[in-house]
Amino acid sequence: MKSGLMCGAAFLLGAAPVFAQTAPSHFNATKIAGHIETLSSDAFEGRGPATPAEDKTIAYVSAKMAEAGLEPAGDMKNGARGWTQDVPLLRAETVGSPTITLNEGGSTKTLTQGEEIAVRAPLDGTKAIDIRNVPLVFVGYGVTAPEKKWDDFKGVDVKGKLIVVLVNDPDFETGAGDFGGKAMTYYGRWTYKYEEAARRGAIGTLIVHESKPASYEWATVKNSNTNVMFDIVRENPKASHAPVEAWIQRDLAVQLFRASGLDFDGAKKAAQSRAFKPMPLNATLSIYLKAQSGRIVSHNIAGRVKGTTHADETVVYSAHWDHLGVGAPDAKGDKIYNGALDNASGTAALIEMGRAFASGPKPQRSVLFLAVTAEEKGLLGSEYYATHPLFPLATTVGAINMDGIQMLGLAKNFSISGSAKLGLLDDLIAQGAKVGRTFTPESHPEAGGFFRSDHFPMAKQGVPAISFKGGNDLVDGGTAKGEALAADYTKNRYHQPADEWVPGTDLSGAVQDLDLLYTLGEKLANSREWPQWSADSEFRAARDKTAAARK
Repeated sequence: MKSGLMCGAAFLLGAAPVFAQTAPSHFNATKIAGHIETLSSDAFEGRGPATPAEDKTIAYVSAKMAEAGLEPAGDMKNGARGWTQDVPLLRAETVGSPTITLNEGGSTKTLTQGEEIAVRAPLDGTKAIDIRNVPLVFVGYGVTAPEKKWDDFKGVDVKGKLIVVLVNDPDFETGAGDFGGKAMTYYGRWTYKYEEAARRGAIGTLIVHESKPASYEWATVKNSNTNVMFDIVRENPKASHAPVEAWIQRDLAVQLFRASGLDFDGAKKAAQSRAFKPMPLNATLSIYLKAQSGRIVSHNIAGRVKGTTHADETVVYSAHWDHLGVGAPDAKGDKIYNGALDNASGTAALIEMGRAFASGPKPQRSVLFLAVTAEEKGLLGSEYYATHPLFPLATTVGAINMDGIQMLGLAKNFSISGSAKLGLLDDLIAQGAKVGRTFTPESHPEAGGFFRSDHFPMAKQGVPAISFKGGNDLVDGGTAKGEALAADYTKNRYHQPADEWVPGTDLSGAVQDLDLLYTLGEKLANSREWPQWSADSEFRAARDKTAAARK
């Protein structure tokens, strides 16, 4: 769920209420619960890529796909497809505790990894960070957007410096402006800010964490950035990664600005204008961090129902199987990040979606069920598939991603991650209307959900793609209850060891959602429809380039 990545549902504790089904379902809540309970158990150790838990996960998911009636759809080996697709990755892990020293206004302070600062193991191809007294400069939101006549750098050379940047977009605070108001653009994502620093030759980036614009608490930042890091294998990693990629707490940023005679809130306000100019800070930072790094191979898992008349055309359902593995202990001493909602639940849904298609009338088009790796490390498994597809993207009809499923009971509405204008969403809305459910645009577009789930790499390649989200307008409790429970999950369980399976969790809403997604995929798989992006979509041009392959 991220790049990480944030789910839109939460756990409802206690006895599950009973809801009447309006029509026979294709799905069984007990089967779904069994998969979640197994995959999120301590035995699977948080499903970290390139750990023994990956082997367990692959064995379980592929066995259940076979049991459901799917055929292997992975890499060709010895003349036949297997269940997995090799995904080569760079793996980097911090060795011991880094030494981090801040010098501000002549006074020296030692920073603690995971407390005031979270420094990632280097992904630029080196095996250590060793910087001494590197100057800091505040560059606002760190955005260069010529099409918006916006440049936060104003010609300032940041080579040899650490840039301090704000998370999200310049108009997040005001809700209006050049960057879509509250809805985050890619310029607001932390991945963009790291990339821009590398393009400009900076030593690195310090992103100031604030819970609202980031859409998650510091615990999520710490847990996601101080453990094992991964990246796709790049020909020139230094072009995408500066040596230092880190976050700092807001309180530390306030202190830094004060030592430089600046007011943090005032500087943030100034950064919301295109007239903003970089502000040098009266501070330097030294970091020594040793890392182990090397190439490993993780795996996507793929099963398929082969089409009867148009087998070369593919509808894709996806979900990421990975989570954070074993990491720093929480207050209770728990070190296993079980990832029940995120995303054992989506993997469970994927297996059962495969069963529904395999046990019913065979579709005209093929349907692929893709469990991808390393989502939590930056959508890496889906990025690899999107650039090394098992089946041609030109004849991929659409992609439906499941990152977390509904665990709050029945809902009157449904949503998707982020905002998108495309025919695939129109189809989903139409199918929902048939069963009396309404589409609600994402309630928190400032969270940048469109860029944080595994449909995004497919969209970048032009494939019509959405990531489904369960509704927040609950039959029992309405939107007030739905929003409160989702916020509680984000604060207390998201990317924390507390994301565990709770027996008695209500999965009636999950069954409801999966029936909806099944009817959407079935319609696509038995039609000649080719969903398209809107004419003004940034993904339309990539899709149009392959138009000749679609009949």
